Amino acid sequence: MNEPLAERIRPKILSDYISQQHLVGENGVLTNLIKQGIIPSLILWGPPGIGKTTLANIIATASNRPFYTLSAISSGVKDVREIIEKAKKSGGLFTAKNPILFIDEIHRFSKSQQDSLLGAVEKGWVTLIGATTENPSFEVIPALLSRCQVYILNSFDKNDLIALLKRAMEKDPILSTKKIVLKETDALLQVSSGDARKLLNIFELLVSADEEIEITNKLVLEKVQKNTVRYDKTGEQHYDNISAFIKSIRGSDPNGAVYWLARMIAGGEDVKFIARRLLISASEDIGNANPTALILANNTFQAVSVIGNPESRIILSQCAVYLANSQKSNASYLAINSALDLVQKTGDLSIPLHLRNAPTKLMKDLDFGKNYKYSHDFANNFVEQEFLPEELSGTKLYAPGNNPRENQFKEALKNRWKSKYNY
Repeated sequence: MNEPLAERIRPKILSDYISQQHLVGENGVLTNLIKQGIIPSLILWGPPGIGKTTLANIIATASNRPFYTLSAISSGVKDVREIIEKAKKSGGLFTAKNPILFIDEIHRFSKSQQDSLLGAVEKGWVTLIGATTENPSFEVIPALLSRCQVYILNSFDKNDLIALLKRAMEKDPILSTKKIVLKETDALLQVSSGDARKLLNIFELLVSADEEIEITNKLVLEKVQKNTVRYDKTGEQHYDNISAFIKSIRGSDPNGAVYWLARMIAGGEDVKFIARRLLISASEDIGNANPTALILANNTFQAVSVIGNPESRIILSQCAVYLANSQKSNASYLAINSALDLVQKTGDLSIPLHLRNAPTKLMKDLDFGKNYKYSHDFANNFVEQEFLPEELSGTKLYAPGNNPRENQFKEALKNRWKSKYNY
């Protein structure tokens, strides 16, 4: 049997699918859609080896639909059109049995390739299921994204991965004949980094030679670890390197920042992905301590989008060094998180009447906008009034960071608002 272990034990039905209970559990959103026979076009977003392709196959089987698949790596517009023509012939328009077209790594499709899908999705010739490891907001064109539901698949936790190994030992026709003892699993889980496909490939490698074997950390490290040092821009190295890069910037270490930048560039990482993370860091970690950082990061993203390799490395390095050396503040980041938590807890509180818009006479008669004080009519363009719902009056969400610029914010807020912004 030459089929790899990951294929031999690939789940065929939802009940065999490990994890993602928010999607495929008893009350999961996809479970309910399948029961109703309503499958919208959707994007499955999650890390490698999490089961996106498996889930697409299960959806097609459970809904009894024709299933077509394309890989964005090897397919062009011509391939897309040929598949769409086949799909049109195998299913009716706007019926419960519209064929499913699964596109793996849809983020690798160019704009023209994605454009070629629009008509088929809009007219109901196919139900599109796309799989991506990248944020679809960045990688999928808005017109296509607006026609799809986006579902996030979470990384496997330790219990999920152990359950996967036990299933392989019990259900696989080859492994079930062997005596395998999982004495230690920490190293095995570590080198697979949450990628189920990689975990099963490594596991099969470890147990293939012997009928009886005891899995230990030492065995895994001896046989596997030496083969995991290469940069994998689609696997765990992709996430670990960008994490080390951003943490070096956050920690104000330009040496670390340029080193991890070099690791990613040498490994062929997408320069636009790196630039996007610089944009996030400029706001999350630097914020109003140095607002110029966001401007520079945005210019960096625009520049690498048109320059490309190899010169983009210079622009990325300049930006990374600047951000690493910049004053740091996460005050705005903490403020929006606190505000979102507050909204989650308190719900849709009534908007104060004086803050409401009053474009019609009826609204004015209902006192919409009444007693609102127009700040520019007062000295220094400021007058004290309440801008939060009555129930939240006095709540503090933003606390300026301790840096020269935000210390200026702090003093200005105290001078204007007195005790309300007295930190």
